[in-house]
Amino acid sequence: MKFYITTPLYYVNAEPHIGHTYTTIAADCLARFYRMDGYKVFFLTGTDEHGQKIATSAEEKSISPKELSDKMAQVYLDLWKTLEISYDRFIRTTEPIHEEVVKKVFSTLLKNQDLYLGEYKGFYCIHCESYVIPETKQQVPLCPDCFRPVKQIVEPSYFFKLSKYEKLIKEHIENNPDFIKPDFRKSEVSNFINKGLLDLSITRATSSWGIQSPTPEKFPIYVWFDALLNYLTGIGYLYNNELFEEYWPPDVQLIGKDIMRFHHIIWPAILLSLNLPIPKTIFAHGWWIIGKDKISKSKGNVISPQNIIKDYGVPAFRYFLLREIPFGLDGEYSEENLKKRYNSDLANDLGNLLNRTLNLVEKTCNGKIPKGMVDENFQKIIEETFTQYKEEMKQLSFYHGIEKIWQLINHLNKFLDEKSPWRLEKKDSENILYYVLEGIRISALFLAPIIPETSRKIWKMLGIEKDPTKENFNIRLERLKPGQNIGKREILFKRRN
Repeated sequence: MKFYITTPLYYVNAEPHIGHTYTTIAADCLARFYRMDGYKVFFLTGTDEHGQKIATSAEEKSISPKELSDKMAQVYLDLWKTLEISYDRFIRTTEPIHEEVVKKVFSTLLKNQDLYLGEYKGFYCIHCESYVIPETKQQVPLCPDCFRPVKQIVEPSYFFKLSKYEKLIKEHIENNPDFIKPDFRKSEVSNFINKGLLDLSITRATSSWGIQSPTPEKFPIYVWFDALLNYLTGIGYLYNNELFEEYWPPDVQLIGKDIMRFHHIIWPAILLSLNLPIPKTIFAHGWWIIGKDKISKSKGNVISPQNIIKDYGVPAFRYFLLREIPFGLDGEYSEENLKKRYNSDLANDLGNLLNRTLNLVEKTCNGKIPKGMVDENFQKIIEETFTQYKEEMKQLSFYHGIEKIWQLINHLNKFLDEKSPWRLEKKDSENILYYVLEGIRISALFLAPIIPETSRKIWKMLGIEKDPTKENFNIRLERLKPGQNIGKREILFKRRN
């Protein structure tokens, strides 16, 4: 069983923000989950490094576009390392192998008569690197997405016959209900297609930074056409057939809802022209907002992931992004909401459960795993929890998947309170503590894709030398060995005032 997952490529004109980390943490969580569920996983992410906006940003900094790209790609690499992003391939669009693949694809589309030379007349938003139909305010044409002034251009261009694939894309959407997710996004895509698809200009004669087309004119290739092909390059298309055939097509591609048109319409049209299978699911998640505004570089209200990590730690940041809102909807970010989640879920429910249980083990069992047995009813609870958790995770419902884990954690807290082992004789108290310790062990296993650092710490404190993130989901109970020393106890999450 294989699982190929991708994030979009992130544009290197500015520092990564919370939106980039949201997509990437979600992809990482899914990749880790499928690995633990026994799949062979390939997880692709990377940086988008061509286009006029990059050239302009580099010029403002008095460096070359490549120098800017090198610098910013490293910023992403460093942040992904900090966040424990377990990608299999980090691709950069300035890599020679990608340039080669893009040129070969361009040549194939020419050969298939899906490209033709014409003249583009219209408006272009350099900030969005997008051809637009502008909104006019005070006689100034503005981009409908970022509301910046757009540039009117008239230039020779190669066009991709997007209109040719309108009917096939419609049919694919109708026949493949999992292609566009969440379901409520389908009408948005369909409405756009129903207006009629226009052929797409895929070269920029006036751009100064891009892959040159394999044509006599050597026009730079449109940055979005170049960027979409990373999903092919990253998995070995045209140079590593064994890898490509093992993993293609993508099982899940995660994107923000602002780039749906490129991924749900232009991308499948390119694949149809290449006679390649279309991705199984392209999931468009929502935005993080402050008040009513999307958090974005263009709005100037960027939330720095590095600052949140510094104040709250990586596990809390990962947990909050996946737990706070159902994946697919917009969510409001505030430090107050983060602090509430941190104190309630992590410090109180999980952290306090582990701390007080291990404290009792130290006091009543000399710091050793007590003798105990787990009844069939508890095994049934674990199995039901896992079945529900697994189903939610495979639906990309991280919010509800975590909710299932927390139902187990709440059960353990309630069980410990009701049984009050500190009031019982040693034999009875040991049985209760063993039950709770086993529940904590399983909870940490379920949490491994979500907060890997925390799950490792929990197992270490339980005296388990193995790394839970590298284990499969073995949910059989009575795995803790009585008499084994527990590890050094520490506070997982210190409460915030």
